[in-house]
Parts: sequence; structure tokens; C-alpha cells
Amino acid sequence: MTQSEKIKKLNEIKQEAYLGGGQKRIDSQHKKGKLTARERINLLLDEGSFQETDMFVRHQSYDFDLNSQRYYTDGVITGTGTIDGRTVCVFSQDFTILGGSLAEYHAKKICKIMDMAMKIGVPVIGINDSGGARIQEGVISLGGYADIFLRNTLSSGVIPQISAIVGPCAGGAVYSPAITDFVFMVDKVSYMFVTGPNVVKTVTHEEVTFDDLGGARTHAVKSGVSHFTSDTEVECYQSIRKLISYIPLNNMDNPPSAEYNGGEKNLDFLNEYLPDNPNKPYDVKEVIEALIDDGTFFEVHKEYAENLVVGFGRIEGRSVGIVANQPLVLAGVLDLNSSIKGARFVRFCDAFNIPLLVLEDVPGFLPGTDQEWRGVIRHGAKLLYAFCEATVPKVTVILRKAYGGAYDVMNSKHVRGDINLAWPSAEIAVMGAQGAAEIIFKKEIDAAEDKVLALKDKVDEFTEKFANPYLAAERGFIDDIIEPKETRKKLIYYFRILENKVDINPKKKHGNIPL
Repeated sequence: MTQSEKIKKLNEIKQEAYLGGGQKRIDSQHKKGKLTARERINLLLDEGSFQETDMFVRHQSYDFDLNSQRYYTDGVITGTGTIDGRTVCVFSQDFTILGGSLAEYHAKKICKIMDMAMKIGVPVIGINDSGGARIQEGVISLGGYADIFLRNTLSSGVIPQISAIVGPCAGGAVYSPAITDFVFMVDKVSYMFVTGPNVVKTVTHEEVTFDDLGGARTHAVKSGVSHFTSDTEVECYQSIRKLISYIPLNNMDNPPSAEYNGGEKNLDFLNEYLPDNPNKPYDVKEVIEALIDDGTFFEVHKEYAENLVVGFGRIEGRSVGIVANQPLVLAGVLDLNSSIKGARFVRFCDAFNIPLLVLEDVPGFLPGTDQEWRGVIRHGAKLLYAFCEATVPKVTVILRKAYGGAYDVMNSKHVRGDINLAWPSAEIAVMGAQGAAEIIFKKEIDAAEDKVLALKDKVDEFTEKFANPYLAAERGFIDDIIEPKETRKKLIYYFRILENKVDINPKKKHGNIPL
């Protein structure tokens, strides 16, 4: 065979590989409103940057007629490329080949690109669209999943791991995305569940649709499994690109900075922003938008546990992680779901050197038997643990309420908050004024002729004495009390001086977070 014939053969094999499971199956994928594995990669990465690896891999199984279905790539496209010029590793399951099913060599390819990501210190992005384990290969497929799970675990906190679910993801397959840092889903396209609707009906006699059991909305709102929900696949890949712009390539890297030419912001309106009535809600997202660079807030877990807002933003171009109580939802209390949400986000930021900004307005933890019986103590401790453990720069601004144990939890000075600021409206106390007055002045109130008036007087007395930031400031628990309009300038200054902060945790194998 001549050299030109060999090159011709190479190109013919490549063309066969590019067709995946064939044009008919590609057309079927498009009819479902879904993209192919290669189209997805091209949308995600910078144009022309993708370098494929292991295109020529085929499975080595011959039972159950598999010998007649030995497609190149074995149902997953792997390789490297760039997002905004920064290298990433990627794999994309090809549903046109045996339903994107995972088997021995399919798994080996994924493991190989994950190993490469660890070696070169870059994020790994997995695009999941698979019918599950390849049944014809039996336990070999299950072993392949476990090989991936191990790499997910060892990579955790070392390189960012991102999962896009753009089709079915069921059974053992769900646990790899669950270990990764962020999960993206597409409405009406993505499905995740351990057991499908048919098994659920057989075992529990519940009638449930695919969408209600494990659709994008379910995991965005109810379970919290999904961090981002998109209406289309194109929007999903744009969101992943945006996320990558806020985070470092690995745990030894610093977050990327964007050029900032915005100049000073006039925030005079913040001085009058909070309602005079401390029980009246306001939208903390408006405060966030005011304090960070315009248009840079990228919210995470937007629809889950909305009483706590978390996400990324920029201050003078520098990436920061934001954790804020939301008075519009449940008055901003902490509960078990918001504690889990916050803890996960704080630990990601700490693992990847992203400074933390905490905006606090919390009346406490949500009371009730439901919360207590479901373990609010244990789950609330997760958020406390995460803030205690974090060694990145941590700045807290108490906007209004900081009551009880929730004051401690929300990055107080006592858990190594670096800079703790308060607005004059801050109320730092064991509990709200009325509850405190009813306990402290119970005898006086009971003895009064007009109990309602007596209670009001005592509430006013307690408010005057304790519902303010000055006692905390006297003891150094608050570093400064500032006018709201000064907040952004203070944040710019303090995040600058904390840039080279060093804080060290005791040497240990790992802690035992209250899971």
C-alpha cells in the first residue's frame, strides 16, 4: 500500500468515526431536539480548539451480536480544547452509538482524559447523554463506572469538575455527576434518577413521569442536585463557559481576573435602602448587584433553598464567591437545605482560592418539628464547619439581623472571619427584641396592669440597648461600623489587602464534616 493510499484509508476511518452511529441515528438525535456529541463540544469550546484523543478506540466484546457493532470512539468523544483561551479537558457521550452506553473501553477513555486533566491541572467537563451501563458487558460496565467514581473523588478539590446532563442519566451513572462540583441540566431534555418511573411504580406503586421524577426542574427546585438550569442546550454551554470565567484551572492557581474600567459607583441610595421596619423584607440581590462590578453576578442554585443566595461576582475585576441571606424568602432564616447549599458553595470557593463575601441578615434557624426531625442541627453544622475550615479571604457585612447561633455560623469573627463590618442598622443579639423582652422582663410584664404597653416598653428598652452593632464593636467582634454607601469602597480595599493572606489548618488526613 502506497503512502497516499494509507493516508486515504486514515481519512476514510476518520469520516466513519465522525458519523458515530450513522446518519440515520444523527437525524434521530436532531429530531428529538438534541445535538450530537461533536456538535456539543464545538459549542462549548473555542472555535477550532478541540483536539480529539482516542478516536480509533473500539470495544473488544463479541457476545450478544456486539461484534457487528464495533463503532469507532465506542460512544464517547474525548479530548482537550480551550474556553476563552484556557485549556480544559472534555468528554461527550455519543447517544448515536449504542445509546451512549458505558462499557469497558468507553470508561477507559473517560478515565484517561480525567487522568490527563489531573496531570496538567485543568478542569474536566463531562457531557452526559447515555442509556446507562452496556448490559451486554455485564459487570465490566459496572467496574468502569467505579473507575470513574474513584477519579471523581481523587480529583475533587484539585481540579474543577463540571457535568452537563443533556439526555438520560440513570442508575449508577448519576453518581459521577453527583461528585462533581457543578451540574448543568436542560429543561425537558435532561433526566437524572437512580431508578426510573417503571421501577418506582413496581416497588412503591407511585405513578410518576420522567420529568417529575428526575427532570431539570425537579433537581433545580426540589432536590438541589442541579446547580444550573437552561432552556436550551446552546444556553447550557454558554453558562458553562461563563462559569469557567470565574474559577481557576486548579487548586494551585488563582481565579482569573477581568479588566475593570467601571470607575467609582454612586451608592448613596444604599443609605436609605433598608426598610425602617426591621421585619419588612427587601431583595438582597439588589444589594449584591450594587456592591459588585455591574452585570457580573452569576447565581448558583438559583431556584433551590432561595432563603440563601450564593454565586460568583467580581469586585474590581477580581472573582469572589458571595453568600447572602435573602429576607424575601422565609425572612432569610437558615434551614437544612440552605445550610447544605451554602456549605457546598463555601467549600468549593475555599478549595479553589476564591475569596468569600458574606452579606448577613439572618433571624436564626427555622424552628419546627420538621426541621428538627430531619436534622437541622447536623445540616446547619455543615455551614458552620465550612466557614470555620475555609482559609481564603473572608469578609462579612452585617446588613441587619444577626441573631443567635446563625450569627456565629455566618462567618462571624469567632470562626476566623478576616474583616467583619456592620451597617448602623445591624442588630446583633441572642434573639429578636420581643422574644428577649418576654424572657428577661417576664416578671415585670406579668405584674403590670397593661401588659401590652409594658411589653412594648420593654421591647423598646431591649432594642435601644442590644439591637445595634455597638456592643459587638466594643468587644472587637465587628471591625468597623460603616455607612452603607461606603461598603463597596471598603470591600475593594479589604479584598486587596487580603490578597496574600495565609491561614493554616491543623495537619490531618481530613476532617469529619457532619454529613
